[in-house]
Amino acid sequence: MKKYLPSTEATEQFGAALWTLLPEKGVIFLQGDLGMGKTTLVRGFLRASGFTGAVKSPTFTLVEEYTLGERKIFHFDLYRLNDSEELEWIGIRDYFEQNCLCFIEWAERGTGFLPQPDMIISLTAEGLGRNISFNTVSHD
Repeated sequence: MKKYLPSTEATEQFGAALWTLLPEKGVIFLQGDLGMGKTTLVRGFLRASGFTGAVKSPTFTLVEEYTLGERKIFHFDLYRLNDSEELEWIGIRDYFEQNCLCFIEWAERGTGFLPQPDMIISLTAEGLGRNISFNTVSHD
């Protein structure tokens, strides 16, 4: 499915709509160049839950954790990884064993250490806005 998002606000609203659609446990790959709105999408998701704190890109921290009542959300940004093996050093597999939802930016940098995604969301520039496409992934 594909949709045009004309603004940052529309991207955040799309993220908010995901709050009621996504399960408590899963892996979501977020694809798109720098500045495409991946963190904005996650911010919208978190705001829909009632979270009012800062939502920042985990570019330098690698992962940000949010506990929202009974739900646990992890937001990963693998852009600065030099080697996917670094994920093993931070205990990446432990995150996926929890009952949590994981948003992962730059997932291709974690090849071999990440599970298959349940959904892939891609953001690309179009004019002043963004095109967003999202697909669920079948695990046969």
